[in-house]
Amino acid sequence: MKYLIKISLFIFAAGLVSCSEDYLETRPSNQLSSEDINNAGQSNPEVLDGYLVGLYNTMYTVGSGGTNLRHDDFGQKSWDIYYDMLGSDMVLAGNTYGWYSYIANYTATVDYTTNSSYMPWRYYYRIIRGANTLIGGYDLNALPQDAESRSKLGQGLAIRGYSYLNLMHLYVNDNGDLSSPAVPLMLEANLDALPLSTTGEVYNQIIADLEVAVDLLENGPRSNKRDINKDVARGILGYAYAAVGRNDKAAAVTKAVIDEGNFPLLTAEELAYDMATASGGGFNDVNTPAWMWGQDVTLEMGLDLVSWWGQVDQYTYSYAWAGDPKTIDNDLYAQISSDDVRKKQFVGLGQKKPTGKFYAPDRVSGGQRSVVTDYIYMRIEEMYLLYAETAAKSGAAGGEAGARQALKDLMEIRVEDASYVDALSGQALLDEIRLQTRIELWGEGKSYWSMKRNQETRTRGANHLFFAGESFQYNDPRLTLDIPQSEIQNNPHLD
Repeated sequence: MKYLIKISLFIFAAGLVSCSEDYLETRPSNQLSSEDINNAGQSNPEVLDGYLVGLYNTMYTVGSGGTNLRHDDFGQKSWDIYYDMLGSDMVLAGNTYGWYSYIANYTATVDYTTNSSYMPWRYYYRIIRGANTLIGGYDLNALPQDAESRSKLGQGLAIRGYSYLNLMHLYVNDNGDLSSPAVPLMLEANLDALPLSTTGEVYNQIIADLEVAVDLLENGPRSNKRDINKDVARGILGYAYAAVGRNDKAAAVTKAVIDEGNFPLLTAEELAYDMATASGGGFNDVNTPAWMWGQDVTLEMGLDLVSWWGQVDQYTYSYAWAGDPKTIDNDLYAQISSDDVRKKQFVGLGQKKPTGKFYAPDRVSGGQRSVVTDYIYMRIEEMYLLYAETAAKSGAAGGEAGARQALKDLMEIRVEDASYVDALSGQALLDEIRLQTRIELWGEGKSYWSMKRNQETRTRGANHLFFAGESFQYNDPRLTLDIPQSEIQNNPHLD
């Protein structure tokens, strides 16, 4: 394993990290090509393993968005906070240190010169560049037949699709307008400047990548939950289908994940900390059976204050502990029924901190200095909620009856009596699914995606520091980032 880690670090040092600050604009002289990777992999398969590990490592690496000292640049979970604040469900309840205030007050989203626009752009295109290098080592017209190669290629395609899906949510105002300009669609490992592809063109590629990935990952090996497997690829594909209104396909693919039964729903104890028993909750262990995709965070990774836990967790040496707590919107909290176990996830006399949902196990305020609590990327509850939503919308894969059952399966674990679900239909059913999506996935970066695809208008509660009581439509330009200045200045197609 140590040898594999060394390989991954070497390859990414040569292939990705060495890129100049304006990653998309300058080709490094020592960039490894797809042919280099493929040739090396034929003589030593661990080279390809290491390259793939390097892609996953980027997802938690500090500075992977192209900065050196910023405490909001630590990989995928950085942008998950963007999502939760842009969608208004997460409240920045203090502004002592200023991190994420520019997202909460919507100033970064209207200024293309900010690092806030640059960092996720740089991050996702860095991963896309790496995925393209890996994918380029295979012939897509003659897919490999051995399980190892199919797994590596499948993961590369899924990572690329996932990265573009995130770019589309962060930088495109209305994913439903398929003819509108979106982002450059890079499918090769070179760094040539490209014009903006349309929303439809990008989504066609996302879906094509993920459909092939699902096929390639059938029965593929999986070393741990860091790696994308077939179920995770299906989950990402479900989100892509739903984003462009292909709800019948989204319902079918998410139902397939549920029906295979590889991941049980969280138990009531796993959902929230119970003060009476001093147990439960945490959302801090990748080995939790309901977690489909996540990162095992270890001491060797060197994470500390500059991490998701360093921004959100009261029990980590964090900004949340030191004066800038991240709390739940008051109006959303008020909609959690009193008998719902998830009410215990949020604690406080005024601001409701997520100390009953996310926490370092020792539960000492400011106590966790070296972060070893894990990162969650996807869990099975997402599949139940997305299936319920898209089945109810489309009538496919069980339709409203299936949607009600999926929602009821979820709620029976959370409330004393879930029979109210039986009477829901039409808009009332959809409204309940959307509400439960916001409650269930608070702090996990998924509620914003629901807002966009369901074309919601949300009103901020009174506990927001900025725009309290104001309403924002899903396509308000303040809810998406602008293409960064560095890309516009260095891409002749964007003049």
